[in-house]
Amino acid sequence: MWRAAVVVLAFAAWSSIGAMAGDKKDKAKPQGLQQVDSGSFGVFVRGQRVVTETFSVHQENGLSVVKSRLQETANSASAGQKSDLEMTGAGELVRYEWSDGSGSLVVTPNNEFLLEKITTAASSKPAEQPFLMPNTSAILDNNFFVHRQVLAWRYLATNCQTQSGNLKCQQGPLEFGVLVPQDRTSMRVRMELAGREKVTIRGAERELLRLNLKGEAFTWALWVDDKDQFKLMRVLIADDNTEVVRD
Repeated sequence: MWRAAVVVLAFAAWSSIGAMAGDKKDKAKPQGLQQVDSGSFGVFVRGQRVVTETFSVHQENGLSVVKSRLQETANSASAGQKSDLEMTGAGELVRYEWSDGSGSLVVTPNNEFLLEKITTAASSKPAEQPFLMPNTSAILDNNFFVHRQVLAWRYLATNCQTQSGNLKCQQGPLEFGVLVPQDRTSMRVRMELAGREKVTIRGAERELLRLNLKGEAFTWALWVDDKDQFKLMRVLIADDNTEVVRD
């Protein structure tokens, strides 16, 4: 649990537990590349695999870097998409980039705002859209489930702690302001720990922690493995007949 908590808190150095974890590290050691997670998610709609998301999460020189690529299985609109998210150790946005071959966008902090620049094939000059949001706002872009994992880590780091080897979280949901760059919109979402559940993944039964993620128009169930660095293992979007499973 302690090793997992250190990894989780790497994305939330503002928390007091994160500071304690940092004290156990050799402060004289230079900060090189540290791999946090890598792998792929299979996205299934009505039981049919439609997209594979390949991702990596690492830390380098004080930055947390999240990279993701989408590969279509058959005629998926998500083909060719890729995203790169960079944050400070305190969870502050440094830069977010997305592209799909026909267009691209970049989100960066701009004084007290976030500024999104959108480039399309039809226009050589990027359109700009500011958002009255702090640079600690979470990026939760369309189709990238690793962003949901990072949000789950942030929730666990800010709202939970380990006591006698058990994870204890404050009662009630925690609210986050998030930006959805592809939709050029912001929203408020809520995340809450529902408890431990047994779920079947690739034919094997696993006991995992369930988190509920809710917005005004959606409800998602997320399952993370508290015995393996709180990695996201499964997502269920019941309203869309969609299931996401780590390969």
